[in-house]
Amino acid sequence: MNPFIKLKDIEKNYGSTPVLRGVNLEIEAGECLAIKGASGSGKSTLLYLLGGLEKASKGEVHVAQKNLNKLDDDSLAQFRNQTVGFVFQFHFLLPSITAWGNIILPARIGGHDVNKVTVRAKNLAQRLGVAGLLEKWPHQLSGGEQQRINIIRALSLQPPLLLCDEPTGNLDSLNSQKVTTLLKELAVENKSTLILVTHDEKVASVFERKIVIEDGQIIR
Repeated sequence: MNPFIKLKDIEKNYGSTPVLRGVNLEIEAGECLAIKGASGSGKSTLLYLLGGLEKASKGEVHVAQKNLNKLDDDSLAQFRNQTVGFVFQFHFLLPSITAWGNIILPARIGGHDVNKVTVRAKNLAQRLGVAGLLEKWPHQLSGGEQQRINIIRALSLQPPLLLCDEPTGNLDSLNSQKVTTLLKELAVENKSTLILVTHDEKVASVFERKIVIEDGQIIR
């Protein structure tokens, strides 16, 4: 049986600058793992390739039985909406709509059952302690509250793949541990594959499987 994710001889260049150099990796469905590395190591670029936000310069990226390098832009957009939930360090909430509007927007765009997503999202809001903030505008929320709205948005569609790029980068140590543990718990409940990129050893320590990237290569 094929793994949920398989990277084969991946290279990624920006112009003449190599960022990923011969990356090979297999991840099974439902795994939770951390990718650790210093700034500029290539860890975020790897995450963007897995999420279909960028394409590899060489090699093959297989996710959920799809070769992402062979998908056109429309197919990649559908893949992202149907398969991937993103949690970034910066929440990217749209300032012109409420927190709730931000949460439910991907469901409306993707043609999902909005009633089912609403029930799921409001349950998540209760668990994350932001149920009373859903009608507020993003600028009325603290950084931690915005990030929790971001997490609800990412998880509300129960994505098979949850990709987190430094999701605790703007949080203090205590809240970093809380958010990381919660992301892992929710991924397990949803049977999602969770991949979290971090430079923080404390965050990475929450995960049993850790991958270390240095200069565009997996070193362990």
